[in-house]
Amino acid sequence: MTMQTTTPGWLEPHPAPATPRFILPQGAVDAHCHVFGPAAVFPFAPERKYTPGDAGKEALFALRDRLGFARNVIVQATCHGADNRALVDACQAAGGRARGVATVRRDISDDDLTRLHDAGVRGVRFNFVKRLVDVTPADELLEIATRVARFGWHVVVYFEAQDLPDLRDLFAALPTIVVVDHMGRPDVSKPVDGPEFGLFLDFMRRHPNVWSKVSCPERLSVTGPPALDGEAHPYRDVVPFARRIVQEFPERVLWGTDWPHPNLKDHMPDDGLLVDFIPHIAPTPELQRQLLVDNPMLLYWPDEG
Repeated sequence: MTMQTTTPGWLEPHPAPATPRFILPQGAVDAHCHVFGPAAVFPFAPERKYTPGDAGKEALFALRDRLGFARNVIVQATCHGADNRALVDACQAAGGRARGVATVRRDISDDDLTRLHDAGVRGVRFNFVKRLVDVTPADELLEIATRVARFGWHVVVYFEAQDLPDLRDLFAALPTIVVVDHMGRPDVSKPVDGPEFGLFLDFMRRHPNVWSKVSCPERLSVTGPPALDGEAHPYRDVVPFARRIVQEFPERVLWGTDWPHPNLKDHMPDDGLLVDFIPHIAPTPELQRQLLVDNPMLLYWPDEG
């Protein structure tokens, strides 16, 4: 068997995340994380634009327990393309404590969609970040969204802030809940009250079916994590943006670790520190429960919420 070499400069997950100071509410959901491989069992897609190290379900579940989460939502990684076997395997191994967001193509059969649903999949993801994927054509996205709507699934979209003007009409036409990854990747060096972020807020105001993940400060921050003394707020420059969304749209927000943090270049975050970011963006117990329990349960476990 040919060994797969990771992308040059690839950063592995933090080897020993800190125990968070923030105590998660009972039943908290990590609503955005991934599994990679292991490649010997679940090979990466030939068309992938990066090759990660293995980060399998056992490591994900150990992190879940260490941080204090009750459940995971596992999002299909672009390195696996539309081969959802690693995702399905992790969901099935979780004993009801995980749901999935898959990647599918228009040629998928109804029987295969049913099998994904039975395995725990509750959404499909489309990536519009051109450096990571070949973007799905609009007609294919609309066709797939219409088909999965019959299962009660939602659509997850990942894009960068400068591309929202070209994409918002397409997203508004989707017949499902639309979940935006990582706040649409705002430029946090710009004012939180500025026109660019204002466009995203207006998009959410106009379309009550649009939700947002207020996650991945490590991808957005310019200031970075706090100094070693831990006195500064974690990723403090991202806080005003995430807090604005949480406070204005408390019933339409989700949060996740993004473990194992693919394609980071400058540092690998401590997942315990990421959990300690939560009370800065959701400052009350009520907001924390909505963000971490009520909203993800409604979207992924509606029969149990």
